[in-house]
Amino acid sequence: MIALFNLTSLEVQCMEQIRAEPYRIKMVEPIKQTTREERLRAIREAGYNTFLLKSEDVYIDLLTDSGTSAMSDRQWAAMMLGDEAYSGSRNFYHLVETVREIYGFRYVIPTHQGRGAEHILATLLIKPRDYVPWNMYFTTTRAHQERAGGQFVDVIIDEAHDPAAEHPFKGNVDLDKLENLIKKVGPDKIPYLSLAVTVNMAGGQPVSLENLRKTRELCSRYGIPIYFDATRCAENAYLIQQREEGQRHRPVREILREMMSYGDGCTMSGKKDCLVNIGGFLATNDRELYERATEIVTLFEGFPTYGGLAGRDMEAMAVGIREMVDDAYLAHRVGQVAYLGQQLIDAGVPIVRPIGGHAVFLDARAFLPHLSQDQLPAQALAAALYVESGVRAMERGIVSAGRDPKTGDHRYPKLELVRLTIPRRVYTDRHMDVVAQAVVNLHREAEDIPGLEFVYEPATLRFFTARFRPLRDSRILGPR
Repeated sequence: MIALFNLTSLEVQCMEQIRAEPYRIKMVEPIKQTTREERLRAIREAGYNTFLLKSEDVYIDLLTDSGTSAMSDRQWAAMMLGDEAYSGSRNFYHLVETVREIYGFRYVIPTHQGRGAEHILATLLIKPRDYVPWNMYFTTTRAHQERAGGQFVDVIIDEAHDPAAEHPFKGNVDLDKLENLIKKVGPDKIPYLSLAVTVNMAGGQPVSLENLRKTRELCSRYGIPIYFDATRCAENAYLIQQREEGQRHRPVREILREMMSYGDGCTMSGKKDCLVNIGGFLATNDRELYERATEIVTLFEGFPTYGGLAGRDMEAMAVGIREMVDDAYLAHRVGQVAYLGQQLIDAGVPIVRPIGGHAVFLDARAFLPHLSQDQLPAQALAAALYVESGVRAMERGIVSAGRDPKTGDHRYPKLELVRLTIPRRVYTDRHMDVVAQAVVNLHREAEDIPGLEFVYEPATLRFFTARFRPLRDSRILGPR
């Protein structure tokens, strides 16, 4: 045993700065490394779309943090307590109790995952030719809202569209943009404000408490409800704790409860913050909306007390909700993302700054300045990263943005990004070192990465299943 009084002050300081994972590993899953030739063959078969790769061909999988987290021993134990009754499962009531305690919303409807909740909310509240303001869009949510007849309007602050801007809360609502929209179209044409915490498409950027309060005041003045996309709300609360003046002394759990108090309800993908592999819910304080939702959930998801989930999955989610607001867990989770991001910053790799809560986002435009946006630089960069290293990431740019349903033209987002998404409690910092080295090495060869073009393009959510081919032969992506 080393006595601290025998150590120098510098050695003690170094010990205090090193933060290990706040868990022990009980079980491991082997992962295999493939050759470059094997990966090149795999990406060609997948049409240069990382979504279409087989997971067995992936070395470090950073495609998404949705449903890919590792559950705790307590969550696995909770699954043995599953009550699989069709109606009135005790796991449902435990879930409701937990949501009320942590989030503060009174009524809860479980769904198979977050997009099930998005579908219900959009179907019930949006009418044709309504306007739905957002602090930047998200793909599936926007698709549900447009399918219901709504039109997305971006009301996020301008800094969110600048990957180099260092604003600590780039997810904030621009109150002038929002109020101008309300005055232009009228509050009756705005069924609700859709408010993401954090903002995925902006780089996992948080919303401040101050902005939430002011947004609530503005919406209340016009009678407009606020519904959170609360998918990564615990990470948002942690970033508030770390970045917002006067919040450092407060536990994340307390900050989160205040955040949610400024909304009328939320949609939730339990596959992220709630630390489960499947599941989500719609929560609200509106009893009338809840009663209408219980009718439609039966049609599309399942009975209101299970909503497409097994009892064991609801129980695991209830346990995960309490685990997600543990300060030590969040310090490591968000810290691991920062650990990867800082290595890339130090090496001169262009990324979205400041580093967000769930992923590091490569700025594909700056990474590949020789490619125009029509040459799909983020899609090309994601494919190249896989071929060179076996690391799977995903595109968040022009391909994800899709086409304008009226004109059929590409939407051109200002951000053209590749998302390196860190699953929770899955990889060690050593894995992050490998990822960082792979990205840095590829950055040195960036000029050799060719653009891509579509060879198959679905009409909706094309980034999931589209297929591509290189615009020219190259060493990195092979022959055209």
